[in-house]
Amino acid sequence: MQTMNCFLKKTFTTLLLLLSVSVFSQAVRKYSNEFMNIGVDAAALGMSNAVTAHSADVNSGYWNPAGLVHVEDNQLALMHSSYFESIANYDYIGFAMPIDDRSAIGISLIRFAVDDILNTTDLIDDEGNINYDRISLFSTADYGVTFSYARKLPLDGLNYGINAKVIRRVIGDFASSWGFGLDAAIQFQTRDEWKFGIMARDITTTFNTWSINEEAYQKIQDAVEGQNQELPETTEITLPKLQFGVSKKFIFRHDYSLLTEVDLNIRFEQNNDVLSTSFASISPAVGLEFGYIDMIYLRTGVGNFQNEMLLDNNERVSFQPSMGVGFKYKGIQIDYAFTDIGDQSIALYSNVFSLKIDFSVFR
Repeated sequence: MQTMNCFLKKTFTTLLLLLSVSVFSQAVRKYSNEFMNIGVDAAALGMSNAVTAHSADVNSGYWNPAGLVHVEDNQLALMHSSYFESIANYDYIGFAMPIDDRSAIGISLIRFAVDDILNTTDLIDDEGNINYDRISLFSTADYGVTFSYARKLPLDGLNYGINAKVIRRVIGDFASSWGFGLDAAIQFQTRDEWKFGIMARDITTTFNTWSINEEAYQKIQDAVEGQNQELPETTEITLPKLQFGVSKKFIFRHDYSLLTEVDLNIRFEQNNDVLSTSFASISPAVGLEFGYIDMIYLRTGVGNFQNEMLLDNNERVSFQPSMGVGFKYKGIQIDYAFTDIGDQSIALYSNVFSLKIDFSVFR
């Protein structure tokens, strides 16, 4: 236990040092690459993303790469969801495989996009004539590719994982960007099966560099009367974030189980989270999963607690509830979640479906 305490102290010290240097040495935006924060896997979304401590499959590459060490065979995950009445589509594919009995790797791809947007900048020609044949279509798409590595440490029950992320964002022919970042994570399981997880996202900050098509941008300026704005900034930095999780699974009469987890999501900025200071803001999340014979699952959760200002200048605490179901047979698992990406009163709820395949089913 003394070794464990020493390791955790060193880990926290290193993380805080990295975060402090990153936060206070850069000019940053509060919200950058937010599509990478929506989440993957309908099972996790059904539990309000409270999975940092117990995540232990192919989707751990996103939630906590340390959990990849629990993958015993190749695994594949797929997910699709639509937001804002199907205006935006969110797709994810992940793959993980063990290297040996102590380490594993994974790769995943996320795409969040609005397709077939009308481009009317050429609608009116130089002579003032309207020509609908000059209307074209374009897409605005965000891509995130994550490479993951996980390994068991000599201390029994302690694992670590790291992510290397490549971000690609495209806005038609108008602008595009490349970004790079790193995540680091640990998981620890006690002998009485309490699980703890720490996920540090963008620990060195994720840096995006934009390339803007000035000719296409000028067409926008010319198409909208009175617009004479300067070109937007070409760099942006994503602030680090921390997630702490504690999880415990209870078994009843052999056939029934209850998986519980509580997470604290920390951003190093002041915002509308239920606990907010000039240094950091904290929003809790709670997730529950009721299982029957390790085949049928019912899930629910609540998270994203925010201080919301009402029209009468009073404040209230809003939150995001979610629910879901899952079915697993041998190595195939299908999950469904009913959730949103805002709170319970603003954003529209979406239906999220995901599929997970363990290749052991084919052996």
